[in-house]
Amino acid sequence: MTTTEDPTRTEAAVDPGPLIRLMIADCAAKTLHSAVAVGVFGALSAGPLDAPAVAARTGTHDEMLPDFLDALAGLGLLERHDGRYRNSELAQTYLVPDSAAYLGGFVELTNETLYGTWGRLTEALRSGEAQHLDPDKGGFVGDRHTDPAKMKRFLAGLDAYSDRMGAELARRVDWSRYTSVTDLGGARGNLAAVLTRAHPHLTATCFDLERTRPLFTEHVAALGTTDRITFVGGDFFTDPLPESDVVVLGHILHGFGPEKRLVLLRRVHEAVRPGGTVLVYDRMIDDDRSDPERLLSSLHMRLVSPGGSEYRVADCRDLLRAAGFVPDGAEPLLGTHTLVSAHKEAAA
Repeated sequence: MTTTEDPTRTEAAVDPGPLIRLMIADCAAKTLHSAVAVGVFGALSAGPLDAPAVAARTGTHDEMLPDFLDALAGLGLLERHDGRYRNSELAQTYLVPDSAAYLGGFVELTNETLYGTWGRLTEALRSGEAQHLDPDKGGFVGDRHTDPAKMKRFLAGLDAYSDRMGAELARRVDWSRYTSVTDLGGARGNLAAVLTRAHPHLTATCFDLERTRPLFTEHVAALGTTDRITFVGGDFFTDPLPESDVVVLGHILHGFGPEKRLVLLRRVHEAVRPGGTVLVYDRMIDDDRSDPERLLSSLHMRLVSPGGSEYRVADCRDLLRAAGFVPDGAEPLLGTHTLVSAHKEAAA
């Protein structure tokens, strides 16, 4: 007796669940974006509400809203008790408008920029070219948005992030050895403000494009740090960089290819005083290139900036050494980034 094997059968079925979840991963992000857009977290900031009350406050349709709110609860952004919803600790901290740590502006800007750009990934893979979109519809936010209102919202969202980054740098670096710091690409001066508040003996310089000056002036005045932080407008590659004891490059090197990174670091070496330090932080790729979040971040930089990408710690150290610095430590930062430091040798 002979049997014929069914070629469609497998000895052990493979669960397609992880693949399905991956295919619809953007649905969770869009749910967050829409919740910010319609004002769910602001509506719940004062306390729990049922779905009809949330619908009334946000102008949303009561038929679709229960699924939407339950989905937000499942994502850890809301909590549901006895038919009423309230913000989770995460949402209450970062997604309530007008709060000090509000990240909603950043959420809105990523919604406007990421989807158009990542929708062109297939084209980028075939052409090898960054996919630049209209500045008001997508692209490299930090370089190409010309709408002042959008830039202000975007930078305000980043302030909550730079508050945490500045606090970490203030704690980890021995600032007693230095009197001045320059933040390259410092936007409206928020990280510089955190550092100078934590270490009152420091003076800071924020170096960014000239068009950022009005946003800087407004922000540092509101923070009361006008006498401690100076703005210098210019281009990284063509204008003189301010001389200081420490230069910070956060989210800068990943926007350029290796050759331009080296050119910039050589210019930074000239600007750092003898015995001073350079601090570099980015979402650097792990040595064995296995962390998907870091690799997706690198893909994003390739999509939005010609030559840009994330890079390994070893790559960063090699570039710093080639620029004239002596590499020092490398350590995780905020769970998502890596900080690499190097110093300029003191004059003989």
